[in-house]
Amino acid sequence: MPPPSDIVKVAIEWPGANAQLIEIDQKKPLSSIIREVCDGWSLSGSEQFALRYADGPQLYITEQSRGEIKNGTILRLAISPARAARQLLDRIQSHGIDARLEALKELAKLSADPTFATEFINMDGISTLARLVESGTHFGEMLAFTLTAFLELMDHGIVSWDLISLSFIKQIAGYVNQPMVDVSILQRSLAILESMVLNSHSLYHRVAQEITVGQLIGHLSNQEIQTYAIALINALFLKAPEDRRQEMASTLAQKHLRSIILNHIIRGNRPIKAEMAHQLYVLQVLTFNLLEERMMTKMDPTDQAQRDIIFELRRIAFDGDNDPSNTEKRKAMYTKDYKMLGFTNHVNPAMDFTQTPPGMLALDNMLYLAKLHQDTYIRIVLENSSREDKHECPFGRCAIELTRMLCEILQVGELPNEGCNDYHPMFFTHDRAWEEFFCVCIQLVNKTWKEMRATAEDFNKVMQVVREQITRALALKPSSLDQLKSKLRALSYSEILRLRQSERMNQDDFQSPPIIELRERIQPEILELIKQQRLNRLCEGSCFRKLGNRRRQEKFWFCRLSLNHKVLHYGDLDESPQGEVPFEMLMDKIPVSDIKSVVTGKDCPHMKEKSALKQNKEVLELAFSILYDPDEALNFVAPNKYEYCIWTDGLCALLGREMGSDLTRSDLDTLISMEMKLRLLDLENITIPEAPPPVPKEPSTYNFTYNYG
Repeated sequence: MPPPSDIVKVAIEWPGANAQLIEIDQKKPLSSIIREVCDGWSLSGSEQFALRYADGPQLYITEQSRGEIKNGTILRLAISPARAARQLLDRIQSHGIDARLEALKELAKLSADPTFATEFINMDGISTLARLVESGTHFGEMLAFTLTAFLELMDHGIVSWDLISLSFIKQIAGYVNQPMVDVSILQRSLAILESMVLNSHSLYHRVAQEITVGQLIGHLSNQEIQTYAIALINALFLKAPEDRRQEMASTLAQKHLRSIILNHIIRGNRPIKAEMAHQLYVLQVLTFNLLEERMMTKMDPTDQAQRDIIFELRRIAFDGDNDPSNTEKRKAMYTKDYKMLGFTNHVNPAMDFTQTPPGMLALDNMLYLAKLHQDTYIRIVLENSSREDKHECPFGRCAIELTRMLCEILQVGELPNEGCNDYHPMFFTHDRAWEEFFCVCIQLVNKTWKEMRATAEDFNKVMQVVREQITRALALKPSSLDQLKSKLRALSYSEILRLRQSERMNQDDFQSPPIIELRERIQPEILELIKQQRLNRLCEGSCFRKLGNRRRQEKFWFCRLSLNHKVLHYGDLDESPQGEVPFEMLMDKIPVSDIKSVVTGKDCPHMKEKSALKQNKEVLELAFSILYDPDEALNFVAPNKYEYCIWTDGLCALLGREMGSDLTRSDLDTLISMEMKLRLLDLENITIPEAPPPVPKEPSTYNFTYNYG
C-alpha cells in the first residue's frame, strides 16, 4: 500500500554522524520535525537549527517551501538562518584576514538563499558590506566575494536601491574606470551599476555622472566582460531621458561602438552566447527606436524648410535648375514632376507625409537615397516616369509605404522583449544601417513591381509580396547588406509563388474525396509517430534558464523523462550542459501519475507572480507549468518556440491528451503529404490489367476505397 501523500521519506545528514532515515509528516510543524531530528543526535537547542537541501543550491527549508520536498531527498541539519547570519556578520568584521575571507566566501554562497538573505539584511548586513567596499581596504578575492554577496542580497528586492550612498557608487565606478582590475571584480562592479540604473531613476543620474560611454567601450575588447559592458551601455541608453538619447547615440558613433562590436564580438573568435545575443538585440532595438520621433512627426505643409526637401528630390531627379520664370508654367511643371515622382498628391506632395507612421521618416529615407545613391534614385524615377503603359511604379507612394512596413517589421518604437535574442548582424556593418536597408528594399520594390507587371490597382499586392521577400530574407540572418541583396535577388516573385505553392500543397493538399479519405486513414499512424518522437525528446531532456533579475550570472536546470515514461527527473546545473545529463545528476523527480494538468501562458503560476521577470508577450508565449499533487507546480520558460512545442506536446501525449501545437500541426501536414505522395506514386506505378467489359447494372453511388495493405 503506497504511503499517504503527506508523508515524505528523506535522509538527513549531520557532520560526523550516521544519516537518519525518517518519514516527514507534512502536517506536523517544521519545528517539531527539527526537534525530533536533533533528539536523534542528542543535540540541544533545536530552535538554533534548521534543515537545508544537501545538493544543488542547498536552500533552507521553510514552512512555505517544505511542500517541494520529494521522496528520496537528502537533507542536511544546519544552524538556523538567523544564527548563520549573526556568525557571518561577526566574522566578516573580524581582524583575521583568512577568517574574514572564508566568511565572505560562505556569505557569497548563502546570499542567494532568500531565507538567509532576509535575516542578514535585518541585521543591517548590507550596510556593513557597503562600508567594507567604501573603506577601499578590500582587494582581490575578498573584494570579489564582498561584491557578489552584495549583489545577491540586493537582487532579492528586500532593500531599495535608492538607499545606496554616493560614496559607494563612486567606489564601484572607480573599479570600472581603473585600467588594471581583476576580471571578477570588474564583472560584479558592472552588474551592480547596471542594477542601479535599471532599478532607480535617481541612481541613473549618479551613475551617468561617474561612468562615461568611452570607458565602457574600452572594455569591449576583453571577452570576459564584454557582455557586462554592453548590458550597462544598454541600461544607460534605455533609462536616459529622451533629449539625452540622441546625444548618447552620437557619442557611441564617435567612439566607433558599432565597428568595435562587429570586429570584437560578432566577428570575434568565440561563439556568441544567448546573453550576448540578447544584449546585441537590445542595442539594435534601442538604436532603431531613435527613429520613433521622426516616424511620429507629421510634415507641416506650411513649413518652407520641409517643403525644400521635396523641391530637392525633384531637382535631383529632373535637374530643376532650369525652371521657367513664369509662375504658372513653373507650377504646371512642378505638378507634372511630382506625378512622375510617384506622389499621391501631385499639387501639394507635402500632404503625403502627414500620416504617422511613417511621417517625416519616409522623407528622410527618400532624401538619403537621392543624395547618397543618386544614380539609383534617378534610374528608378526616370525609368518609371517615361513609361506610358500604366505599369509605372510610383516611387513616392512606394517609399512611404515601404518605410511604414520596415518600421513594423523591425518594431520601431517598441521596448525590447526580455526573452528575445533576434539581432541582425548586418545592422552592425554600417553607420547608417537603417537608411542603407531602405535603399536596398526600395530597389526590391521596383524590381518586384516589374516582375509582377503591376499597375496602380496592384499596389497592395506588390507590397504584400515585398513584405514576404524581406521577412524571408531577414529570417536567413544575412551577415552583411551585400548578403541581404543576394538573398533578395534569389527571392524573386516567381520564387515566392513557388514557395507559396509548395507550402499550400503541404497545408492543403488535394480536396477530392479519395485524397481526403486517404488522409484520414494515414493520420492516426502519423500522429502516433509524432507522439513517439515527442516522448523520445522528453527522454533526452532539455536545459531551461531560471528566471532572475540578472541575466549574466545565468542559472540553469535540466528536466528529462525516465525511459519507462513514469517519472520526470529534474535538477539544477551550474552551467548549460553539452549533451545529455545523466539521471544521477537530477536529484528531484515527479511521478507522472501525480501530474494533474499542464497549463501555459498567463495561467502559469510563475506568470501570475508580481516578481515574474518582465511579463512580456514573448516570455508568456514560452511559459508552461506542470501542476501536480498536492497543490504544487514545476514552472518552465522554454528557450525557444520549438522547445516549447516539443515539451507541451510531449506532456500532453504523456497524459493521453491531444497534441495541439503549431509544430504538431505543421509536422502532421508535412508527414501526411510526404506519405500520400509516396503512396500515390506507388499507385501510379501499378500496371492495371485490362478489365473485361462492364456488366450493365442499375445506377448507384460509387464509394472510393483503396487497399492500403
